[in-house]
Amino acid sequence: MVRRPAIDLMNCIKASDLNKPVIRYVLYGEKGTGKSLTMAHLLHYAHEEGFLIVHVPWVSEWLRRVPRHKEMSNSQSHEGFVDLPLDAATWLLHFKNQNQTLLKNGELNINKEYVWSKREKTEAGAPLSELVEHGINRVKYACDVIDALIYEIKQLSESRKCKTFVAIDGFNSFFYPLTRLSTPTKKTVKPEEVTLTSSFKELTKNNWTNGVILLTADQLAVPDDHQESYLPKYLLRKEGFDHLDPFVPVEVRRYTDKEYLSCASYYRDRLWLRGPPEIDTELKFTSACNPFTFMEQCAPL
Repeated sequence: MVRRPAIDLMNCIKASDLNKPVIRYVLYGEKGTGKSLTMAHLLHYAHEEGFLIVHVPWVSEWLRRVPRHKEMSNSQSHEGFVDLPLDAATWLLHFKNQNQTLLKNGELNINKEYVWSKREKTEAGAPLSELVEHGINRVKYACDVIDALIYEIKQLSESRKCKTFVAIDGFNSFFYPLTRLSTPTKKTVKPEEVTLTSSFKELTKNNWTNGVILLTADQLAVPDDHQESYLPKYLLRKEGFDHLDPFVPVEVRRYTDKEYLSCASYYRDRLWLRGPPEIDTELKFTSACNPFTFMEQCAPL
């Protein structure tokens, strides 16, 4: 469904001057109103417009969802930091898949030489794809490769060799005081002690040009004890708000009457919603036009 927040953002991006420092847009709204789907719509737009896409699907996957055998190691290049090498390598593969066409562009070459070990290095002038492949194939260096990749992307954008679209879902998770990560000594790791956090904080500064930054502030990205409000100032906390200031807030609201009828018509077409037309009115009130609640009520068993 084409919704107003996505259209407004597309118009803003088209009207903005990419030669000036990047503009940060922050999607916010109640749980289940469609912030992630709005971001997905904008990602499709960015792909069609030829942007290099830097997309983090869900920050909490790194900091808050901890499987039994979460791979974690002390950073060799940043003292006092921890690396999440498997998560970093997985993200690099995601980046590669989203930008397959652009990474074949002969102009996207790195500016610096990167020495990984006595036997391994990436030469200055090598394709950006070579840097990405190194992080995927040598998981040990994946976090350092992301650091290098972000530096190179900013340089390439500044030099007008590409335009970059940054999209990070659940960005406020970077600023919640604690994670669910812990060291072998049972010490809880803070977000700012994770190398991936510092990398993507660096990318979301507005000290570069020829790009767009789209973020979401989501209640579900943090624990239940910090979900009293969906407003960005509350979810981002002081540190996150100061980091992004100035930014453009974009609220994603519940369905309008027209959007609700359009969605109900789609569900009927897919046979997810059956029965007399009166059911549509009843579901409209019981779901309060919340997109996720309405979807749950119509989901097939």
